[in-house]
Amino acid sequence: MSQVMLQPVLFGGLFMGVLSALPIISIGNCCCLWVIGGGMVTAYLTQHGKPDPIQLGDGALGGFLSGVVGAVVYAVVALPIQLLTAPLQRGLMDGLLESAADVPPEVREMLEGLGAGGGLGAVAIGFFFMLAIGMVFSTLGGLFGALIFRSTPPAAPAAPIIPA
Repeated sequence: MSQVMLQPVLFGGLFMGVLSALPIISIGNCCCLWVIGGGMVTAYLTQHGKPDPIQLGDGALGGFLSGVVGAVVYAVVALPIQLLTAPLQRGLMDGLLESAADVPPEVREMLEGLGAGGGLGAVAIGFFFMLAIGMVFSTLGGLFGALIFRSTPPAAPAAPIIPA
């Protein structure tokens, strides 16, 4: 990967990973908004660094790589957030289980097991989910970004008209 493409991939992955890890803002990923957006940011920044139009393959490759980087960024950002919010989530889960008296014991055990795992299990599952989804939809975002943001090639100079 060239130096020209490294910085856009890092910024696209940072965009995708941070916005996907934040508690309220991550709702935008219900339709892969931040993942596709990360690929589009990568394509935009790749085009911004070049005078000639980027190829569709460059946009797709940049989007794919930003999906991988975004999954790693997601895990790094989401871990402290999960560790900080785990007591709150456990308290909410306990309150729900106390109020639901007719919950079968098997379901109660399963829900208690999910809450006891803390943030590490949720982040590990989220990482693999973001990796799989990010590699596909960020690639599509990079492809769409290459189509949308590609510059028009410089026009060839017109041949001078020589009077006869």
